Amino acid sequence: MKIKDTEIKVVQGDITELKVDAIVNAANNKLLMGGGVAGTIKRKGGKIIEDQALQKGPIEIGEAVVTSAGNLPSKYVIHAATMGMDFATDEVKIRASCANTLREAEKLKINSLAFPALGCGVGGFAHLAAAKIMAQEVFRHLKEGKSNLKEIIFCLYDQEAYEIFHKGVIGYLEYMAQKLQNGPFTTVDAIIEIDGGIVLIERSNPPFGWALPGGFVDYGESLEEAVKREMKEETGLDISGLKQFHTYSEPGRDPRFQTIATVFIAKGKGKPQAGDDAQGLKIIKLSEIEKVDFAFDHKNILQDYVKYKQGQNPF
Repeated sequence: MKIKDTEIKVVQGDITELKVDAIVNAANNKLLMGGGVAGTIKRKGGKIIEDQALQKGPIEIGEAVVTSAGNLPSKYVIHAATMGMDFATDEVKIRASCANTLREAEKLKINSLAFPALGCGVGGFAHLAAAKIMAQEVFRHLKEGKSNLKEIIFCLYDQEAYEIFHKGVIGYLEYMAQKLQNGPFTTVDAIIEIDGGIVLIERSNPPFGWALPGGFVDYGESLEEAVKREMKEETGLDISGLKQFHTYSEPGRDPRFQTIATVFIAKGKGKPQAGDDAQGLKIIKLSEIEKVDFAFDHKNILQDYVKYKQGQNPF
């Protein structure tokens, strides 16, 4: 599929054999090239690649640096630090390393770039989650400005990983490009009051963390229709006493792309139950807000809500 002038592909094969301008190494922050993709790049391309990388390291986790590709058919290797020497990675590290890789590619003014599954080797990160994070970063990068890249390839070595990435990247990007268009994207969230607390859902898709239930407004829906639908889908609850609380539009509030969220307050009716898109659900007291690891800016939203409940004007 295409985003603007850039072709996005998911292929099965050996990334070191691709005839592209640059391939990406899922690196540690010391830039030592041991096993996995890094080891294959070093073995086939030559130790010169690691020697050049070590001259530029160590780097911060999430950063990326460029070396030659030695004996490989590509011109460059972009080393994206997805982890430290403890080999632990997470959404934030993968997102940053992908974004910085794309920036380095633009500095090189190259036309083609190939990614492996960042964080999914020794990092042990789930393939589908990595695919969606990387797809989000590619989408944002290409939508936010003019790119020299004419081809971005996601290259997976085995069949299972390929199938997961094809669904997670191409399926996700087609949905974003064709259904949601260019953004900014309109979303709704709700502060559902029930049993003396409020309902939170644990997100199963990146960005991870706990959040107010909500989602995108579909074409042809009003905000009120969308929030009622999303609450039913994500929590199983019917809502009543619906009223708008505030609209949050800070461009950086969502790490994926620009979203404008209208937040509602409502009473919940029924038995709360996590929907298919939620990993979990819980009801918390307002006094517990500071202890929760929230996605997006939802902690700030609930802090505003607490001030509102105390009779203050948070805005």
